[in-house]
Amino acid sequence: MAKASDVKNGNILRFNGELVQVEEFLHRTPGNLRAFYQARMRNVKTGKLVEYRYRTDEEVDIARVETNDYQYLYEDGDSLVVMDNTTFDQHNIPKVLFGSGVRFLKEGMNVIVAFESDEPIMAQMPNSAELEVTYTEPAVKGDTSSGAMKKATVETGAEINVPLFINLGDKIKVDTATGSYVERVKS
Repeated sequence: MAKASDVKNGNILRFNGELVQVEEFLHRTPGNLRAFYQARMRNVKTGKLVEYRYRTDEEVDIARVETNDYQYLYEDGDSLVVMDNTTFDQHNIPKVLFGSGVRFLKEGMNVIVAFESDEPIMAQMPNSAELEVTYTEPAVKGDTSSGAMKKATVETGAEINVPLFINLGDKIKVDTATGSYVERVKS
């Protein structure tokens, strides 16, 4: 067990039986009252925000979390199989940990996964992905209004909006967090 004064932003704590990540941890000393730590934490599994005041000498349980780079191999039902790049161990990670960006995940991409005692608790995708357009309607000649968009399907099967000048077979960069088009990749 550690003291509240040892906690830093980004630490993962076991709080009321749940794992929470510290987003903000401030030391407060109000006027004539005792000092305390004001913590804003987010539940790792549910994403719910929790606020709590710790006494300066209060004991906290800092979880031991291992974060590592993994390579995405393939999909297996409701989970994704990833491989450790150094030991070549394979792990099944639930899809829900990756969020909505999982639809842009391509075989061979590197992802970051955090484990707490052999249980995956967090997964993070790259900020962007370079994908090939597998289907899109051809642009209509004369349709040059600025900012006009059309639907396109990328190699992972996800459908996104792209500018009119994007054609079948083009490689594009997609923001995995928002699912929006970033730019055309030059080959």
